[in-house]
Amino acid sequence: MRLCLFGGSFDPVHCGHIHIAKAAKKHAELDKVIFLPAACSPFKTDKKTLFDDATRLAMLQQATQDLAWAEVSDLDLTLPPPSWSWRLVEAYRNQHPQADLYWLMGTDQWEQLHRWARFDYLAKHLTFIVYHRDTPPIPRQNIRSIFISGEHPASSSAIRQALQNNTPLPRCWLPAGVEPLALRYLKQN
Repeated sequence: MRLCLFGGSFDPVHCGHIHIAKAAKKHAELDKVIFLPAACSPFKTDKKTLFDDATRLAMLQQATQDLAWAEVSDLDLTLPPPSWSWRLVEAYRNQHPQADLYWLMGTDQWEQLHRWARFDYLAKHLTFIVYHRDTPPIPRQNIRSIFISGEHPASSSAIRQALQNNTPLPRCWLPAGVEPLALRYLKQN
């Protein structure tokens, strides 16, 4: 079985995230992509998400409900902060010892990978799927990686700003049903 872990803030999840996951599934012939919303990135400990954990989970579940190969996990949200990727990998290795594990990321994360906690452990147990827009990233010695390219205009920060300012969003930016959940949360908070 080929399992791919896709961590991120998903604040909110947008069509670009789904597009990237679909591309990774197809290109790497994955059986499952597991969306793991992060509680608190070790590199962003001073930043809070706009949406709370329950809302980010609900939006992810809404966005992936018709994708049989997609799963949403609250594992990282239940662990003490900060969000260490190695803990997620360790948990999935224990749950699925025979699975091939992958980690889906963007070029920005690939370039910072050497800064991740227990980097050697991650490199030993994962194949990294790196999604890039233009120039392919530089491969790293002794690190299994797959590079896939594509483009999607959605941006979480632009979406947050538009939602907070009550301005329209392009239709292709948010999966069906996500915008009402986001607006309901913002209205209540």
